[in-house]
Amino acid sequence: MKWTAALLVMLTLPAPAQDDVARLVERMAKTGFASSPSFSPDGSRLAFVSNLNGVPQVWIMPAAGGFPELVTTGDDPVSSVSWSPDGQWLAYGLAPGGGLNSQVYVVRPDGTGTRLLTAGGKTNNWLGEWLDSGSGLAISSSKRTPEAMDCYLLDLKGEHRLLARNNGTGTVQSTSRDGKLALVARIASRGDSDLFLVDVASGKETLLTRHTPPATFSGVLSPDGRTVYLSTNASTDRHALGRIRLAASGPGPIEVLLAREDAELEDLDLDDDGRSLALLWNTGGRSQLSLYDVAGATERKVPGLPGDVVGGMSFSRDGRTLAVTATGAAAPQNIHLVDVSVVDAAPGAFRQLTRSSHAGVDLAALVRPELVSYTAHDGLPLSGWLYRPRGVAGPGAVVMSYHGGPEGQERPSFSSTYQALVAAGISVFAPNVRGSAGFGKRFVNLDNGKLRVNAVKDIKATIDHLVKSGVADPKRIGILGGSYGGYMVMAGLADYPGEIAAGADLFGVVNFETFFKHTEPWMAAISTVEYGDPKTEAAMLRELSPLTRVDKVVSPTLVLHGANDTNVPVVEAEQVVASLKKRDVPVKYVLFPDEGHGWRKTKNRVTSTVEIVGWFSKYLKGP
Repeated sequence: MKWTAALLVMLTLPAPAQDDVARLVERMAKTGFASSPSFSPDGSRLAFVSNLNGVPQVWIMPAAGGFPELVTTGDDPVSSVSWSPDGQWLAYGLAPGGGLNSQVYVVRPDGTGTRLLTAGGKTNNWLGEWLDSGSGLAISSSKRTPEAMDCYLLDLKGEHRLLARNNGTGTVQSTSRDGKLALVARIASRGDSDLFLVDVASGKETLLTRHTPPATFSGVLSPDGRTVYLSTNASTDRHALGRIRLAASGPGPIEVLLAREDAELEDLDLDDDGRSLALLWNTGGRSQLSLYDVAGATERKVPGLPGDVVGGMSFSRDGRTLAVTATGAAAPQNIHLVDVSVVDAAPGAFRQLTRSSHAGVDLAALVRPELVSYTAHDGLPLSGWLYRPRGVAGPGAVVMSYHGGPEGQERPSFSSTYQALVAAGISVFAPNVRGSAGFGKRFVNLDNGKLRVNAVKDIKATIDHLVKSGVADPKRIGILGGSYGGYMVMAGLADYPGEIAAGADLFGVVNFETFFKHTEPWMAAISTVEYGDPKTEAAMLRELSPLTRVDKVVSPTLVLHGANDTNVPVVEAEQVVASLKKRDVPVKYVLFPDEGHGWRKTKNRVTSTVEIVGWFSKYLKGP
């Protein structure tokens, strides 16, 4: 029997054989991905990150297509890669044990000469872009103090030069071609940031984005150092394309070039000559791509995107080719290339370069979600993505899945966990409650501080919608989430114990006191507006912490965590497990010794997915 036929049988049978489901779940979880495309200087090859061999590593393949070659062979996951302008080196970020204390390495394109450039140990380091000279690159690092991510210029000998001292976090967004100017983004708090122009020689900073908070900015500096193109929501609710002209007398105001009421600008990239901007718009979770001609001030929409969710934009050095990553609910993430000269004339112009593995998984048989709208208790419009098993009608088992962030966004990208749950006969509803990104700055700030209680009330609104719409059996509703989504899991289980039958908490925050005490100091520094200040609002943070109400949790709870998690330290999981065990509430604890904040290794993704599907099958499927 072919796998497609087997899947269809399993989706229509009320009680598929558990061993068949387990094998299917494992296949789903082994589905691969490709990310972080970076062209060689001549555009003939592309470096990227993929988990083809089970652990995300650096690979290279011809831009014309061909067989990928493995460059790095470590046991720790690689997060990103960038090809040097002179073609001699690949810089990449590597996370020891999957934690956040990532390090920056360089390696020759043939895999030789691997060299650690950063300090190692507990320092956090974020890979930035190469200087145009190829002599080094920009990074962010906690080398000076764990309370901040400062901006450095890093040469190939590993020597650090402090470029910008930050309170909290900062990144070098771009540098001028002559290396004399740098564009630095600095986060004042989650939900509010600024851009600064830094003179590399003197360190002198010029604030470019004076504004009334909250507003956030990201941008790119033109090669000649005379213009900044940026994503801005200073004068709009949704991010728009802006421009700041730079002159000897000082920066000009932010000019809004393109703004949309139906979409947010989520990313932009400028080609090497400064002539064309690639613009990525987010409309309700789906991507739209356009090209903006700088000289003519005209926008060309790019049709025929290869997936619902696009990212990872990267121009070839000659500006002729644009690489993107693309994924969809039924399509694992791959890298696609397009000739920008014909992109608006040929809807099928995108060419798939990578082929992420999906052995034993018929992509055509996977479920695509429906975008559903509903309202909160106070009338606020909410939305979410509903995945239902084929052939299922009427109320049934449903798992609500909450994204992290909290400024994240649920989008119709590939999720092996969602598809595995659906294959096991369980629907998934993935909502974007208040505080989610992608819907404007007003919406994303509706859960700050004491307003978080309203985000938790959105869980109840979601339950009510699922029941009233006939999707959910009120006795068979589960809740799932990771990171801040894990917070929502435990809050939901504590506040609505009679309405949620089972939960799965993945590396979630449950106690703000211990979170602020044990998380990375730079993370704590930028989180006081989003969550609350532990120095002045300790009582509020205790009230908002699910751990203070964990005695109300009665539903079986699965807890999964990475031992090397420095973002949400493992003490958060341990408190939940200890509390539930003490009261004999069914709980299972899965600790991954070689992971940090999330699962990067295929074997651990398989374990997590199998555990989650098994847990909800046990407690939601019924007799």
